Amino acid sequence: MKTILTAITPSGHPHIGNYFGAIKPAIEFNNDEKNKTIVFIADIHSLTSLKDASIRKNNIYSVLASFIALGFDYDKNILFKQSDVSYHGEMMFYLSCSTPYTLLTGSHAFKEKSESLPDVNVGLFTYPVLMASDILLYDTDFVPVGKDQKQHMEITRDIAQKFNNDYGKVFKLPESYVIESQMIVPGIDGRKMSKSYNNYIDPFENEKKLRKTINRIVTDSKTPDEPKDPVKCNVYKLYSLFASEDEKIEMINKYYSGISYSEVKSKLFEKVMDHFSKSRVEYDKIINDYSFMDEVLKIGKDKAQSIASKKIEQVKIKMGL
Repeated sequence: MKTILTAITPSGHPHIGNYFGAIKPAIEFNNDEKNKTIVFIADIHSLTSLKDASIRKNNIYSVLASFIALGFDYDKNILFKQSDVSYHGEMMFYLSCSTPYTLLTGSHAFKEKSESLPDVNVGLFTYPVLMASDILLYDTDFVPVGKDQKQHMEITRDIAQKFNNDYGKVFKLPESYVIESQMIVPGIDGRKMSKSYNNYIDPFENEKKLRKTINRIVTDSKTPDEPKDPVKCNVYKLYSLFASEDEKIEMINKYYSGISYSEVKSKLFEKVMDHFSKSRVEYDKIINDYSFMDEVLKIGKDKAQSIASKKIEQVKIKMGL
């Protein structure tokens, strides 16, 4: 049995990029009897950029409700909140003492974020060490990642190998699981879909707001009759994530023969509504049932702690603690 670990940071409501990059793969792994799937809400990671406690709490519930509404089986597998398992922070410090400073200074993600954020804190710099702790605590075999997270996985492997060299083998070297066709989901402005860019599409938003968001997708100024290049069009890129192969071919032909962007946006809206129709109903039921959501988190906490406590003891013994 392989252990698959996925995390999502509650910096906002889950969006379509989160769905294709983390939630959908986790649910697919969850449905395979050969896998043990672990999903956690990375609320500690969110501290590096989100400072509003009430927003964080609401976002945590939103992420939890999204996973359940979309079909994640929290009884069969593990769904928990990062801050509920204190071993993550403890493991982070142990690994920090074996992590070369220069390994972190080479992080592309830190360089990119430090140039755009007003608050460049130490937590942002040491983010890869906490990520390594998250992964190594659970003897993870595979981690579904996007293109922007591949370097963090390489850093995780380097940290694990350095610790193994220092104290003897205790950690597996986890592998990245990259879905090439879904590595980058474009936002409504063409950049990677991200809460920090405010360019995301929330599939659980009310129908009116969802349509308005989709209508804001940036396109060029070509008229409906002019041929268009679907490869360069943000609307088509998003449409193709939901369409069948036949539907994609049909839409590509319409792009070259002439179609209005408003018509494509309308088709995308229909696809999103259809794809998430049942999940939207479930989400609305779950999101206001706090006692149910708290119980799910408690179940996940107990399962995660049982695994993490054993690994932390192995590490302490190796370190002579």
